[in-house]
Amino acid sequence: MTDSNESGADRRIAILIDGDNAQPSLISNMLAETGKYGLLTIRRIYGDWTTSNMGGWKDTLQTYAVQPIQQFRYTIGKNATDSAMIIDAMDILYEGVVDGFCLVSSDSDYTRLATRIREKGFFVMGIGKKTTPRAFVNACNVFVFTENLTPGKTYTKPTTGQKTNGSAEPETPDPTPLLNRAFDLAVQDDGWAFLGVMGQHLRQLDPSFDPRTYGFKQLSLLIRALPNIYKVREVKQANGASIISVRHKD
Repeated sequence: MTDSNESGADRRIAILIDGDNAQPSLISNMLAETGKYGLLTIRRIYGDWTTSNMGGWKDTLQTYAVQPIQQFRYTIGKNATDSAMIIDAMDILYEGVVDGFCLVSSDSDYTRLATRIREKGFFVMGIGKKTTPRAFVNACNVFVFTENLTPGKTYTKPTTGQKTNGSAEPETPDPTPLLNRAFDLAVQDDGWAFLGVMGQHLRQLDPSFDPRTYGFKQLSLLIRALPNIYKVREVKQANGASIISVRHKD
């Protein structure tokens, strides 16, 4: 087992998917997103494969080398996968064959599992809907909303909510309070904060923080879209890389 802060290139990850609480159409996106944080050495999906609602997964499993795990539904209306997935996760944890986990579900029942894995020093990533209970989100090191992985998703800038046909559309939250808190944690004596350090604090403050939620692929683009609040300084290095720093405009 390695520290949860180990670089993604060296981290081995087990991705465990709750088939009752995930979308088959997003499997390639979920694997690609998880792959940003390490090498996927174990890929499993749990569900009752005798039921029709699991049919959408069957065509994708072989393509993406995901192993189906059968769990019969003993009680009508109850998610049958919870116990099987939790037991497997604990077995994998104590076998020491991975350095991190990705739990794909929007079910709060996995909150304690995520917490337990983190307590052992393993990296924990979650993937689920925006309706996922905050307790599960905060139990992970990183949490990615499936809405940000949807192919062809169109983005809008933060809004205060608009009425459509008499009903209120979901609001995009204002990112500035969270950005300001991260800046305060990262700022140096000269008033500038390295953008990379800000990004680390943003994940610590909110594991679900994602620039894509606000319509931008990268944190730097989100910061640049707020010129009335932040100044950006970019210094090119000899190797072609850039170091980006941020400070409050005032």
